[in-house]
Amino acid sequence: MSAASLRSRYLDDAVSTASPQQVLVMLYDRLALDLERAQTALAAGRRSDAREQVRHAQEIVFELLGSLRVDAWEGGPRLAALYNWLIAELNQAMVKQDSGRIASCLKVVEPLRDAWRQAALSLAAGTAAGTA
Repeated sequence: MSAASLRSRYLDDAVSTASPQQVLVMLYDRLALDLERAQTALAAGRRSDAREQVRHAQEIVFELLGSLRVDAWEGGPRLAALYNWLIAELNQAMVKQDSGRIASCLKVVEPLRDAWRQAALSLAAGTAAGTA
C-alpha cells in the first residue's frame, strides 16, 4: 500500500470513528486551514490556489449550514446568518481578490472553532465522568 493510500485510510478511519462533536471540530480546523492557505496563496499571487482553498472553505460552510438545526436552540438563526455571511464574504473576496475579506472570515472562524473545541472537550469530560 502506498503512503497516500495509508494516509487516506487513516483519515477515513479517524472521521468515521469520531464523535459528532469531534467531526464538527475537524470541520472548523480544516475551514481555518483553508482560509489561512487562501490568504497565503492570494498574497503570493497564486489566484488559482487561493480560489481552490476558498471553494473548499465554502463547501465546509455549506455543510455546516446544511447540518445546522436552526430551531434546536436560540442561537441557531444567528449562526445560520453567520454562515451565510461567510459564504457571501468569501465570494466577494475572490471576485475582488481581497485577502482582507479572507482575514475577516478567519477572525470569525477561529473563535468559533475554539468555542466548539472547548464544548466538545467539556462534553467528553462530562461523559467520561458519567461512565467512571
